[in-house]
Amino acid sequence: MDPMKYNFLMSILPMVAVVASVGVIGWVVTTWLRIKHGYPLDGAWGQAIYPKKNEEAMERIKLLSSENAQLRAELGSIKDRLATVERIVTDDSHRLTQEIEALRLPKN
Repeated sequence: MDPMKYNFLMSILPMVAVVASVGVIGWVVTTWLRIKHGYPLDGAWGQAIYPKKNEEAMERIKLLSSENAQLRAELGSIKDRLATVERIVTDDSHRLTQEIEALRLPKN
């Protein structure tokens, strides 16, 4: 090997070692922090190695699902009411007056 190439490799080798060491240490610290704070670890292709599942999380998901269903039902009734209000506002005044008078009359 040429002494010039050898000297160049010897001068660059410490920098390569430092960059590799920083990369490995960074990966280890990142993994440690994810484990410490309860985040699931990812595999090489982004899949979860161990998905975090516990009873508290499952119960919370059930509660949120039921709340979501209730809110959807409420939203449906609000949409129906809004459609009625829109129909009243866009109808001509003569028919609106007749409907109001029909509501005022007592039913026998």
